[in-house]
Amino acid sequence: MSEMKKVAVIGGTGLIGSKAVKLLQEAGHEAVAASSRNGINAYTGEGLIEALAGADAVIDVSNMMSFDRQALVDFFSTSSRNLTSAGKAAGVRHHVVLSIVNADQIEANPYMAGKLAQEDAVALSGQAYTIVRATQFHEFIETLVGAYAADRVVNVPDIDFQPIAADDVAAALVEAAVGEPKNATVDLAGPERATLESFIRAYLGSKSDARPVAADAAVDYFGAPVVAGSLVPGGDYIKGRVTVAEWLKA
Repeated sequence: MSEMKKVAVIGGTGLIGSKAVKLLQEAGHEAVAASSRNGINAYTGEGLIEALAGADAVIDVSNMMSFDRQALVDFFSTSSRNLTSAGKAAGVRHHVVLSIVNADQIEANPYMAGKLAQEDAVALSGQAYTIVRATQFHEFIETLVGAYAADRVVNVPDIDFQPIAADDVAAALVEAAVGEPKNATVDLAGPERATLESFIRAYLGSKSDARPVAADAAVDYFGAPVVAGSLVPGGDYIKGRVTVAEWLKA
């Protein structure tokens, strides 16, 4: 059996964090589910010293939902500086953070700008780290439908898409956390690459939703101009296992 570790999961009660906590516990590791629900706030620093005490690694999946670029940059960079500072003080040996594939290529998107600021803060912290960049989650497809639907038609960007299941993201983060730091970024994507339009059609079909779907190169991605490969890995990546069809049937 591999060495058992203590891992603090920041955002440990959310979609990805709760899955990571469960996987760590099932593997025999000690997991600390840290979130604002239990008085731990990475942005203010509240409770971090206690949460990270004795931890070998940190998985940061903390999040902020906003369209305000400055607010996002401030949240992610400040939270990361607080976490890495507290981590170094506590003797944490590995900081793992979840980011997004190609965040550095579509900074015009406010959320991507925030994630890139987070990456920079971690990389410059002096703490050993691994940045796991994932593609969009299967669970995000419903959000995309809502965002791009208008007048009973869903008009989406004309781009490639390679979504990944939240379960696969959590597994990759756990594997990274119990392994050695890469001091680099690694990409993570789902097992299938096709057009965003085709995935939206599949999702709507599973819901017996007959709304037409159209791909339009003029449509941006939440404020950012995009091209075919903007949201998919351009090089080597870790491949998830769960297809969209399997996820829809689950």
